[in-house]
Amino acid sequence: MQKNVEGFILIPRHIAAYLAKHVSYDHCHLNEPPVASYRGAVVIPSLAEFHNLPHTLQSIATNPPELLEQFLILIVVNQRADASPAEQADNLATLTALPAWKREYGLKHLRWVDAASPGHELPHKQGVGLARKIGLDLALNHLEFNSYDPLLICLDADTIVQPDYLSALAHHFESATAGGASLPYRHRAAATPESQAAIDRYELFLRVYVLGLEQAGSPWAFHTVGSAMASRASAYVASGGMNKRLAGEDFYFLQQVHKTAGVAPLSGTTVHPSPRSSHRVPFGTGRAVGDMLNKGEQQLLFYQPELFGILGEWLHLITNNSSGDGDEIEQAAGSISPHLRSYLEQTGFGAAWDNLRRHNPDRQRLITAFHGWFDAFRTMRLMHHLTDSAWPRISPEQAVRPLLDQAGLTSGETVSNQLELLRSMQGV
Repeated sequence: MQKNVEGFILIPRHIAAYLAKHVSYDHCHLNEPPVASYRGAVVIPSLAEFHNLPHTLQSIATNPPELLEQFLILIVVNQRADASPAEQADNLATLTALPAWKREYGLKHLRWVDAASPGHELPHKQGVGLARKIGLDLALNHLEFNSYDPLLICLDADTIVQPDYLSALAHHFESATAGGASLPYRHRAAATPESQAAIDRYELFLRVYVLGLEQAGSPWAFHTVGSAMASRASAYVASGGMNKRLAGEDFYFLQQVHKTAGVAPLSGTTVHPSPRSSHRVPFGTGRAVGDMLNKGEQQLLFYQPELFGILGEWLHLITNNSSGDGDEIEQAAGSISPHLRSYLEQTGFGAAWDNLRRHNPDRQRLITAFHGWFDAFRTMRLMHHLTDSAWPRISPEQAVRPLLDQAGLTSGETVSNQLELLRSMQGV
């Protein structure tokens, strides 16, 4: 154990080593030092969220006082130097209002980082990934490591939590073997019927994808929503910490956590992200909703159910033919689909598999290593390859029913009915 950068809290050597190697906040600091060390931290990036952030803070404040005493709430107000005048003004208003919000909501352990004022902005082409990383890395210096493997929790500034939020997180990690967690989520109601139809369609797309992966037997069948994920500090550090991606940082973060410490679904609470549209990032919820509102629902079509069948056969082939070499397995994959084989050839599967076999003579270790190679990203790339090759995307009315039938589920034919069914099935 060694003291943190401010000389107060004893930090395990592996945490200190991570901070020495990965920290990326030379010009970013908390507005004031915390008065305690914490069981965990809730980190919230905020870009032009003056009207939304108070509702998020108010919802956090409904959690039990004894738990609020144990958690640091950390806001990272951020922007790049090229932020619009409106974003700059909004962030300034947020930084000005935060002391009053802290008092109003009784959040004694609320702190914030100014990554928005001149000289403190994020670098060019950086965004939410770096903002999350700044907050999470800073929080490591203020966690209690003697009694806990403390928690790092990701939330968004436009997301509402329930009064059981912190208790569900604490309870889950008291017994979970996995170091990461994916929380149940449900987008809030939209302001117009058109917006509601768009967010329902998008959330259904996310849930159907996870359902399809689960039916295929993929270990990557969990949600990766930035406002609904958490990890132990040890898992965060072992995974290399948060990445700096402008979008998709949640997907890649949980992928890496799963490789090193596992990700498990959490129960006992639900987070409620915003249904609004946004074009701040190249993909994600806000972009998808905005595109549908501007260009129509055909902007979001679904994978054909056959693709999950091909994925399932591929994973089954690996599990039952682990003694074969790369060429043999590629040939067998061609009997499932020539498009599957072409994808494997493009990714260099044969050489990669032979290398995995050399370094993992034990069968179970080999299968585990394979899933580390054929990860969530390569799984999604396969889905894209199959889509582009022979199975173009289709409407949810065509795509969802076969997967529900395979799962033994019955529901109405509408997007909203199918969404409610999958929400219930997936722990909401």
